[in-house]
Amino acid sequence: MDYLDRLSAFCASLDYRTLPHEVHEQLGWILADTVAAISAGSAEPELRSIAARQSAVDTADLIGLGRRSSSEAAAFINGTAGTFLEMDEGNRYSRGHPAVHVIPAAIALSQERAASAPDFLAAVVVGYEVGSRLGAASQLRSAMHPHGTWGTIGAAAACARIASLSANGMRETINIASSLTTATSKQTMLEGGLVRNTYAGLSNRNGLLALDLAECGFSGERDGPASLLGKVASEHFEPAAVIADLGQDWHLMHNYFKLHSCCRYNHGTLDALDLLAAQEGLPPAQAIERIEVHTYHLAAELSDPAPANTLAAKFSVPFAVATRIVNGSSALASFTWDAVRDPAVLALAQKVSVRHDPAMSERLPKERPAHITVHLRDGRQLTAQAGVNRGDDAAPYSRDELRAKFLDLTGRIWPAPHCKALLEATLGLGQLQVPLGRWLGLLARTPS
Repeated sequence: MDYLDRLSAFCASLDYRTLPHEVHEQLGWILADTVAAISAGSAEPELRSIAARQSAVDTADLIGLGRRSSSEAAAFINGTAGTFLEMDEGNRYSRGHPAVHVIPAAIALSQERAASAPDFLAAVVVGYEVGSRLGAASQLRSAMHPHGTWGTIGAAAACARIASLSANGMRETINIASSLTTATSKQTMLEGGLVRNTYAGLSNRNGLLALDLAECGFSGERDGPASLLGKVASEHFEPAAVIADLGQDWHLMHNYFKLHSCCRYNHGTLDALDLLAAQEGLPPAQAIERIEVHTYHLAAELSDPAPANTLAAKFSVPFAVATRIVNGSSALASFTWDAVRDPAVLALAQKVSVRHDPAMSERLPKERPAHITVHLRDGRQLTAQAGVNRGDDAAPYSRDELRAKFLDLTGRIWPAPHCKALLEATLGLGQLQVPLGRWLGLLARTPS
């Protein structure tokens, strides 16, 4: 058996009921975090506009919008919504966001085929592990955005698990999905091209398509992932890494959650600012002469001090630093259009320089470090540094912090009592204590 045979057999036979308690608990929080990001993103005007153009087939719910569409449209819209606010969970080993590429497709197909809770949850685990492991075993080309690439294969594996395909069927679906990925561009995130938000949506939709094609007799390459990740989207792929400790070391247990409402590459710098704020307080913007940030190469690319829109602002270290200082927060409200247009924020962002420190890049992926120096007009300097980012498994947020995030994001759409009921039901579903139908019914609620 080669690595893909072993991976496919593992995915086809995974029984969620036999997994450890800590996996059940963590998956509940990953579901909750992803649903919160989707529901909050559904309030964005561009998302609502594209959702209104989808068919009115009564199959699967458009979360946060209070209506239904085809399963393909639901997978696309919910996947797109989940990335709009840059609040979805991620994984430092895969260098991307496995859950949002998988969960919308799994929800839509589960509704279409009336799947059981154990099968739905097994599918999410399968999709997460497949996508994250493939991402970790490869190194995408530097010009590519990680969204829309290996996540498509994760979504397809999740769909194949819901369909109860055999190991051979799972492998064929994975191979087909490898030819349905998108040539995503990192430049879209830097320039604020909102098409970037559709990449995860396309992965979810194409995961469903891969299953349809497999069930209709279509075939893919003999080893699609190795072809895609070893030659096309990436030139470096380690098949052995895909199945290392498979079923023992769960990638979903090494995920991260986000409280800073922006790209993960900003978080080391913002964590350092938070340390400064806790130690001696942050100075007012008018007292600052300039700010220097030294960080790893991926974060150093985010150097635009004048982002064109809210998406570009989330991928700008100078803006993130400036809005954190001016607004006293790095939460959702600090990355809105009002913040992007704030003269005080933009003026301070012009004073922020970002430089690459090769020694910091060598500390990836276990750390995503940053060192910040705030030069004051009176000659003083304030410095701080961060290594492991908060929210990683090595420095996790408390459950209370994650609970507050969930209620804040879902509160954009639904009343507080419903948000609390949805959170408890989501966590209960992860423990197999809440029926899938009841949970889906809560997701279907019309927005306030």
